[in-house]
Amino acid sequence: MKTVDEAIAYLLAQVQTKPKIESRPLSQALGCVLAQSVVSPVNVPPHDNSMMDGYAVRAEDIQPGLVLPISQRIPAGTHPEPLAPGSVARIFTGAPIPAGANAVVMQEQAEVSDTGVQFEASVQVGQNIRQCGEDIAQNASILEPGQRLRPQDLALIASVGQAQVAVYKPLKLVTFSTGDELLEPGTAPEPGKIYNSNHTNLMALVMQLGFDWIDLGQVADSLDATKAALAKAAELGDVIITTGGVSVGEEDHLKPAVESLGKLDMWQVKMKPGKPLAFGEVSGKPFLGLPGNPVSAFTTFNLFARPFLMRLQGQTQVKPQSVWVQAGFDWLKPGFRREFVRARLHNQAAQTWAEIYPQQGSGVLTSTVWAAGLVVIPEDSVVHKGDWVEYISFNEF
Repeated sequence: MKTVDEAIAYLLAQVQTKPKIESRPLSQALGCVLAQSVVSPVNVPPHDNSMMDGYAVRAEDIQPGLVLPISQRIPAGTHPEPLAPGSVARIFTGAPIPAGANAVVMQEQAEVSDTGVQFEASVQVGQNIRQCGEDIAQNASILEPGQRLRPQDLALIASVGQAQVAVYKPLKLVTFSTGDELLEPGTAPEPGKIYNSNHTNLMALVMQLGFDWIDLGQVADSLDATKAALAKAAELGDVIITTGGVSVGEEDHLKPAVESLGKLDMWQVKMKPGKPLAFGEVSGKPFLGLPGNPVSAFTTFNLFARPFLMRLQGQTQVKPQSVWVQAGFDWLKPGFRREFVRARLHNQAAQTWAEIYPQQGSGVLTSTVWAAGLVVIPEDSVVHKGDWVEYISFNEF
């Protein structure tokens, strides 16, 4: 049984290749992983421009009580004439600074009359001017490969005039569920049956990460059916992910099925919930077997499958970032496995503390909806109210 840290390190070490590169329009690149550096062909902003509505001036021309005529009007998007000596230019936010001007005075600090404009306050050279290339210099690298593209990243690429971006082609993930006890949502209840929540859970987890999803549905609890599903999954996709059937009962067929078609390198992790976590390969394609209990499936996907898949997709930073908060609870029964406890944070009197859900069973799916993250309780540890504990927000996933 591997520790949590050993299991994560092992999974990431198995990633030796990167997916193919393709060019996508920005409208279709959200959530994709950048494959090549983005180098700006232009300066941003492309010219000195005004930070606000006001008057472009020569700072040395400004004297208290001196009225200067308005020689031109400069809206954004126009190309101004050089500033006439002894005059000012009416200018608007984002408009280019005319040659000869070296400052902008905001309109609230100007007194306008029929003969011109006067300013009482002193003027500093460069005030209220955005300099050419202030944000991005021409030929500067603005984004590096290996990062997952967010809305602000796409906006940055657009700001330098690029309509396409090179990304890693999304992986194809093939999933299926095992268990004759499972019913599909929308069907009538049956004695001895439960509704299949893992199918929906896995679908949403996969799709929100930007992968292509191929679903083989529910597979009968038999060795032959499991082997057939695995063979088809290896043919169709890049990675195989299953839920259920990874324990050691007589009706759990995944272990022998995987071993007959490939190999199984990892079987259990020293954690709770989610000890039965399998990793191996089928016909050369990576295989991840998640537990059947819904909270266990949710937790192991986020802690293990997600970083493995994102690294396989070409992303560099894949481990979730945690913070330390004070415990608002007591945890007095130490366990030999590391525990990931569903929790949410409260802020009061400049303190942040974690509250945990009262029922922490691996089948209590309501705990994942109530919670906003996981509190990590190390092996063989107890926690008293007020102790500092590690907290991982679901937003990190």
